[in-house]
Amino acid sequence: MSSFTNLEEILDYAIAMEQKAVDLYTMIAEKAASEHNRAMFLSFAKEEMGHKLKLENVKLGKIEIGSTEKVMDLKISDYANDVELTDNSSYQTILMFAMKQEKQAFRLYTDLADRAEKEEIRDLFLALAHEEANHKLRFEIEYDENVLREN
Repeated sequence: MSSFTNLEEILDYAIAMEQKAVDLYTMIAEKAASEHNRAMFLSFAKEEMGHKLKLENVKLGKIEIGSTEKVMDLKISDYANDVELTDNSSYQTILMFAMKQEKQAFRLYTDLADRAEKEEIRDLFLALAHEEANHKLRFEIEYDENVLREN
């Protein structure tokens, strides 16, 4: 990330990361064992597509800033080992992987906000960090309700 020389490179990188998230959640949804899981991951894919569109709009001169309120963090994934997805990953593994992905996205936007030269760009990145933290929380709640309580 330190090799970025201008805002356009930063935006292109962030847009590519959001597209990877869209692709990931769409793929997980396609393999989901239940309608609840399929709908949940498609919802996340749609929200990540919204992030991508916000970033693309910045390149067009349109900046849409959302909430930057602090989001609760249950820290479920903070002390867990890293996981990788396979074709046979359990729901528990998929949720843990998703939590870690959202945490990385939060860190990305927080770091980009720290580097932003314009206040409105900083605020946009902070709002995107907020949305990624909210995604992580929603995955943590799903994990708590459907994995931890079953064990």
